[in-house]
Amino acid sequence: MSPKITDAEREALEAELERLKQEHRDLDAAIDALGSVGASDQLQIQRLKKRKLSLRDRLSFVEDQLFPDIIA
Repeated sequence: MSPKITDAEREALEAELERLKQEHRDLDAAIDALGSVGASDQLQIQRLKKRKLSLRDRLSFVEDQLFPDIIA
């Protein structure tokens, strides 16, 4: 069984979760903006997408810490 997190840890994780979600949305907007430009920089778009994927992984980790799957 995993240990319970404290209120302070929960607050920190919730703040990190919100920051990560905002950064993920910002990256999505940046990728869309670069993609809509005629002469887009494919290398830059690829880097942004890679960063977005790593954020998604971190988001999943933080969400699992806050809302663990409980098998009854």
